[in-house]
Amino acid sequence: MSFRNPLKQAKGLGSAHAGLHHWVVQRYTAVALIFLGLWFVYFVVGLIHADYLAATDAIARPWNATLLVAFLVAMFWHAQLGLQVILEDYVHTPLTAFVSQLLVRFVCFLGALASVFAVVRIALGN
Repeated sequence: MSFRNPLKQAKGLGSAHAGLHHWVVQRYTAVALIFLGLWFVYFVVGLIHADYLAATDAIARPWNATLLVAFLVAMFWHAQLGLQVILEDYVHTPLTAFVSQLLVRFVCFLGALASVFAVVRIALGN
């Protein structure tokens, strides 16, 4: 005996089995951002009285460039995941939801790409 609604079975509605992955990735990026955020604050506070050349030299160090890229990627990925959940919960018009999701993904990807490109360009000295 099944307790599922016959309409649900007919429409094929049910779990897409993607929610757990989304939840886990959001938690991983959150934990990574705790440590990377603390490092980023320490890094920026150390550059308060630095001029442009000192700041670019600090960013160009391999360890700092790697951590900065990791921070930027985790930040934009976490932002995209969080905004996706908000849009899924509060936007109910299918076309608006689709366009909003697409726009959020595009803006987060573009922001991450531009940020990582800037760090790599500074790190390589161009």
